[in-house]
Amino acid sequence: MQILNNILQVNNIKKYFTLRRGFKEIFHLADIQYVKAIDDVSFKIGKGRVFVLAGESGSGKTTLARLILRAIDPDSGSIIFDGEDITKNNGSKLKKFRTNVQMIYQDPYTSINPRMKIKDIVMEPLNIHNRQSSKQERMEKVARSLEDVRLQPVQDMAEKLPHMLSGGQRQRVALARALVLKPKFIVADEPVSMLDVSVRAEILELMRDLKDRLQISYLYITHDLSTSRYIGDDIAIMYAGKIVESGPTEQVLLNPLHPYTQALIDAVSDPDQNNLSEKNIRIKQGGDRTVKDKGCRFYYRCLYSMNICKNDPMLAEEEKGHYVSCFIYPRKI
Repeated sequence: MQILNNILQVNNIKKYFTLRRGFKEIFHLADIQYVKAIDDVSFKIGKGRVFVLAGESGSGKTTLARLILRAIDPDSGSIIFDGEDITKNNGSKLKKFRTNVQMIYQDPYTSINPRMKIKDIVMEPLNIHNRQSSKQERMEKVARSLEDVRLQPVQDMAEKLPHMLSGGQRQRVALARALVLKPKFIVADEPVSMLDVSVRAEILELMRDLKDRLQISYLYITHDLSTSRYIGDDIAIMYAGKIVESGPTEQVLLNPLHPYTQALIDAVSDPDQNNLSEKNIRIKQGGDRTVKDKGCRFYYRCLYSMNICKNDPMLAEEEKGHYVSCFIYPRKI
């Protein structure tokens, strides 16, 4: 049953990609091999909340974002957006869904057209989804959107080209473009990872302000746990296509239960430059990262792996609202 307080509910989503087929697979002399990019993932995002999806590169975060945006179709499972199953939507229903869901990309230098003026970049979604309004009405919406992201003076900014702006300003333009349709939900894929450290806090503060003021929900994708704690209400830690731990951000990051989450936190750089002591990252060095068909995906890198870990652990509640998928905790058996 869909809870009305959730803007998004992902239920048991799977996406497998076929590996390149060789001679044996073509002639059915061997089984076809798959990469389990997303393997039975479920989570909920509340209205007006920031849900962080964290994990290392290759863990499946961006693939999951593409599934939610319907850029690719899932093999199984369902995606409920604002009370409606959009998994099978197409045509006008899919177009309506995409007016309510927008994306901010990682690279502010390649995500916007360098030959277009800022006003035209921000107006582009309106030209696609809001053709019935006049150009004057669209220009007014563009101006409001630029004001929302604090690109001022608006008239001057609107006439500039992207090469005249800094990286932080370009990312504000990308955010203004996402906001111009007044979406209910924004997918932000590593939105500050390519910006200077001094600019990151400004963009994150702006995103938090817009969340509170416009009641926008975010899926915030990152590998940086420090920004996760700053912006996130809830967090899910992803490894090899599976969510291994989830819960309130403070609770998960201050009391990590899964060995992989502990290793991620160990790897966070120390802000004290005078501390040159060697860090102890709780991970098995040289461990085989190959993902097997069955069992815990972290088995070959985990310091605590046991024979039972060759079975699939279930994501279960260990503390109130705090879920973990690990056989260290007896209730996961």
